[in-house]
Amino acid sequence: MARDRDRPGEPDVEIGAAARAKKLRFKRKPRVEVKTHGYAEVDSKLRGEMDRVEGEGASHTERENLPDEVEPGVTYRDVRVRWRAAARLRGKRK
Repeated sequence: MARDRDRPGEPDVEIGAAARAKKLRFKRKPRVEVKTHGYAEVDSKLRGEMDRVEGEGASHTERENLPDEVEPGVTYRDVRVRWRAAARLRGKRK
């Protein structure tokens, strides 16, 4: 029987965060940038195998009562934000 992580699309690594606020106001429009980077230390015996492996990753944000682009000076109420990032290693196709 295959383990859950062996199913297509299941991440090898996943991290997430959640926040909520009764009231939220921004003094200025925030600058937001999301970058993901991967790094792996590989045992010297496996280096040849790693040439045939590539990574893929993604992040996703869910918002309640908060638009994608917030406006300075506007009070947002009952705000909830959930963020998730996931990455998976997979074999390269020949």
